[in-house]
Amino acid sequence: MRIVPLLLGVVTVLAIGPAIAAPKAEITQKRCGYLDNPTPANWWLTDRDGEWLIGAQGGYQAEGLDVLPERFFERGWVRTNGYYGYRCACLAVTTDRKEMRIKRIFSGEPLTMARYTRDKSIKRGD
Repeated sequence: MRIVPLLLGVVTVLAIGPAIAAPKAEITQKRCGYLDNPTPANWWLTDRDGEWLIGAQGGYQAEGLDVLPERFFERGWVRTNGYYGYRCACLAVTTDRKEMRIKRIFSGEPLTMARYTRDKSIKRGD
């Protein structure tokens, strides 16, 4: 009969173990500002909190850039280098605040440039 309590203990540990060991759920944030893509694979978003790295050629790349719709790069996209350039946008993302990196992009909304050219708290780096 000692096997029943032992078995019950093992089942309990197995059932709650993953919940204890599971990482915290990441919080999706809405970040709005200048979305820059000056050259291939180089991306960042500049908002009121600073410059967030999205991707660096040959290095770090956030997940989810492929979720941005084609309309991001049509009307409102400011070309500075062939097809590369920038625009104002809001992105739904998870971030690494310590590293100032966007970890994942879930969605994005293109905005008009006028939305942020008037906002002096956001400095766009050229």
